Amino acid sequence: MSLIESQAPRSALIVLSGGMDSTTLLALALHRGVKVRALSVDYGQRHVTELSAAADVAHHYKTPLQRVRLPDAAALHAGSALTTPDIPVPDGHYAAESMRATVVPNRNMILLALAIGHAMSQGLEAVAYGAHAGDHAIYPDCRPEFADTMARAASLATDNAVALWTPFLHASKADIARLGAELHVPYSLTYSCYKGARLHCGTCGTCTERREAFSLAGLDDPTWYRAACSS
Repeated sequence: MSLIESQAPRSALIVLSGGMDSTTLLALALHRGVKVRALSVDYGQRHVTELSAAADVAHHYKTPLQRVRLPDAAALHAGSALTTPDIPVPDGHYAAESMRATVVPNRNMILLALAIGHAMSQGLEAVAYGAHAGDHAIYPDCRPEFADTMARAASLATDNAVALWTPFLHASKADIARLGAELHVPYSLTYSCYKGARLHCGTCGTCTERREAFSLAGLDDPTWYRAACSS
C-alpha cells in the first residue's frame, strides 16, 4: 500500500494528539494539498504533555489548532491506566496482554464524534485520524471494522457532509516512520509516552513501539528516553 498515493479529501480536520501518527498524518495532508485544521482533546489523560507537543506541531506547520477540554471525562473512564493515576502504566510491548490496561473505553468514538461535529461547523469535508495496524490487537476503536462503521455514522449524522479519512489503517508504525522521513516530519517535536513525564520513559508500550518503529524503518530516533539516560 502506498500511503502517499492514498486518496485524500480536499479539506480535513486532523485529530492531533502530538504523537508520531497524527503528526505524520498532518504532514501527509499538507503534502497532498489538503486544506487542514487540527483538533486536540484534553480528556483527563495522564500524558497531557502530548497536548503541548500537538501545539508545537501545529505551530511548526502553521496549522490552526482548536483545543477542547473534557474535564469530567476521566471520571467516566475509571479503570484505565491512562486516566486513573493510581493504576500503573505497564511496561513492555503492545503485544503483551498487560497493555489492555491502557485501553480508554470508547475513546476514539468520543473524540471522533467531537471532531465530526467541529469539521461540519467549519465546512471541512473529512475528519482524519491516524489509527494504524499496530494498534489493532489492543485497541478495538483502531480496527478497520470500527473505522468503517464510524465512517458510515459520520455520513449519516452529517447528511454526507463529513467523511472519515484513515490512510494509515493498514500500515505499520515503521511504515509511518518511513513516510514521515520522506516528508521531513520533525519527530523531535512529537510526544508518545503514556507515563506523561517531560522525558519519554522508553519502556511503556507506546515508547517501546516508537523505538521499534524507528529501528525497523532504519532511521535515527531523535527521542530522548529516560531509560537510555539512566542505563
